[in-house]
Amino acid sequence: MKTIDVLIADDARPFRIGLRALLEAAEGIRLSAEAIDGMEAVRLAREVQPDVILMDLHMPGMNGIEATRHIMQTSPHIAVLVLTMFDDDDSVFAAMQAGARGYLLKGALKAEILRAIHSAAAGEAIFGPAIARRMIDYFQRMNRDWSDLFPQLTERERQILALLAQHRSNHEIAAELTISTKTVRNYVSSIYDKLQVADRAEAILRAKKEGLV
Repeated sequence: MKTIDVLIADDARPFRIGLRALLEAAEGIRLSAEAIDGMEAVRLAREVQPDVILMDLHMPGMNGIEATRHIMQTSPHIAVLVLTMFDDDDSVFAAMQAGARGYLLKGALKAEILRAIHSAAAGEAIFGPAIARRMIDYFQRMNRDWSDLFPQLTERERQILALLAQHRSNHEIAAELTISTKTVRNYVSSIYDKLQVADRAEAILRAKKEGLV
C-alpha cells in the first residue's frame, strides 16, 4: 500500500506536536512537512507535493481558506483536509468553495482523523459528524418551501425580508438583486405595512421568529 505523505498547516505548536505524534505512530502515513501559516503552507505544498494537507483555517497572515485556494490553483491533485475548531456555516462553505476535500473539527477522535486522511488521499470527500449534520440542515433549509411563511408577502418581498434578517443594508440588497436602492426602499416599506411592524429591527425579529433565516 502506498505511503500517504501528509503536510500539517497549523500555527498552534502544541496541536502540531499532537498531530505529529499521531501521524508518526500510524502505519502507511508519513509526515512530510509542517507549516505555521498559510504562506508557508502554499510554499511547502508546491515544494513537497504531499498527498494530503491537514489545514487549519485561522492562521496569521494568509488564512487557511486563501491557502487552500492557492494550492488548488497550482496543485489540484493535493487533498486539503480542513482540521479546525470553527464549525460555522461561513467557514465550512468557504473552505468547500476554495477546494477543500473534507472538514473535521479539532475535537475529532484520533481514529477519525486517520480515517479521514486515508479517505481524502483516495479521492473521497470526508466530513466529521457535526459538519455533516450542519450541511444536511443547511440544504434542507435551502430546499424548504418558503411560500407558507408570510403568505401576505410576495416572493420578492420574502426574499428581501430574508436579506434584511441577515442584516444587509438597502444598498447591499439592491446590489445582490440587481435593482435600485429606491426599489428596495419601496419593498421594505411594503413589508413593514404587511407585517404591521414599525421598523427594520421588528421585521428582522419576526423573520427570525418564524424561521425565515
